Amino acid sequence: MQSSHSYIYIYKNEILGIVRWQKWSTWFLGYRGSGVLVKEKEQVKVKAKIGSVMASCTVLFKIILVLLSLSDSAVHVLSLSFGINYGQIANNLPSPSRVSVLLQTLNVSRVKLYDADPNVLQAFSNSQVDFIIGLGNENLQNMKDPLKAQAWIQQHVQPHLPQTKITCITVGNEILGGNDTQLMSNLLPAMQSVHGALVDLGLSKQVTVTTAHSLTILGNSYPPSSGSFRQDLAQYIQPILSFHAQVNSPFLINAYPYFAYKDNPGEVPLEYVLFQPNSGMVDSVTNLHYDNMLDAQIDAVYAAIKAMGHTDVEVRISETGWPSKGDPNEAGATPENAGLYNGNLMRKLEERKGTPAKPSVPIDIYVFALFNEDLKPGPASERNYGLYYPDGTPVYDIGFKGYLPQLIFTADSNKNNVLSIFNFLIFLTLYLLLSA
Repeated sequence: MQSSHSYIYIYKNEILGIVRWQKWSTWFLGYRGSGVLVKEKEQVKVKAKIGSVMASCTVLFKIILVLLSLSDSAVHVLSLSFGINYGQIANNLPSPSRVSVLLQTLNVSRVKLYDADPNVLQAFSNSQVDFIIGLGNENLQNMKDPLKAQAWIQQHVQPHLPQTKITCITVGNEILGGNDTQLMSNLLPAMQSVHGALVDLGLSKQVTVTTAHSLTILGNSYPPSSGSFRQDLAQYIQPILSFHAQVNSPFLINAYPYFAYKDNPGEVPLEYVLFQPNSGMVDSVTNLHYDNMLDAQIDAVYAAIKAMGHTDVEVRISETGWPSKGDPNEAGATPENAGLYNGNLMRKLEERKGTPAKPSVPIDIYVFALFNEDLKPGPASERNYGLYYPDGTPVYDIGFKGYLPQLIFTADSNKNNVLSIFNFLIFLTLYLLLSA
């Protein structure tokens, strides 16, 4: 019987776990490519030889994949067709290195940040995850200066390319939905300046520039074909649309059917906002039938853009979600409704269909949000949009599970020094996913 030892597993200078490990099973560390094992104050650099392991264990991998497909306890991994908003207004979130494992086991390939956190971007290096990064509203004044815009890109973007895939920069968030006219005036010049800096640095082909809007920029949204922007915002939106058309970047909308239901729970059918079977509504102008509110909101934005003379700008949803908890006056904020909204939304996205007015353009969505964020201000709902609690536990079941590395993992050495089948499957699944 071989002896076993306790090791600390370190990746990118971070302790990811304490493992009771046998010599024959140390190859599992290859799932992150390389790491450091620390045993009794000794550090040993581990270089995983993934290619040779794959070659020697092909038959075993095939067997395990069969077991994965048959085992109810195995981690179920879907190829997800949506992006995720990764907010960090909290004091209890897992480290970016652990989050990178979680998202890769979920097969999430698109992440949106609200800043350009270098710790996150570094943790996702070589992960093939596409990133949208954010320039905060407080930076717009400075970004009007081309030199400052270029300096920002050189500091926050270039150091992470190409190992981290940064594909878009959002300049500000929901500026036109507020009441700060100075910010509104700064928005387009800042977007133009950032784009110009990307051109000068030779990055404009791989990194686009846009901004995200709330639906409060609409003056009318019903019926969808009569959608229009607020008249007081036309002076800002018209040139922004021309900018999008010129540089081929998307028009981003934060769309929340939840808000419509919360404000009028007696008038808005819950089934209509949760993608459940319902009679829906018919647009009296186009005769198109809508069975859910999100489709109607998207088409209202398309109609508003068309009313301003543009059919060459794509609409994408930069945020949508449903809170699992709220204050007493926040109708519908429950885990059940949140699970229905996000679960049904994901099933809808898997169909790769468009809206009634744009059936050939698949809906592009970033779900809000990855984690509950305990420091967000405002009503209780603002702190409860996450799919996950900070410890990696799903807030509700929507049919898939990810794996967040915990601080302690053990294998019972008293049972023939063999890892449990469940832990074995978890680690092997991680290896297969992250070495692909």
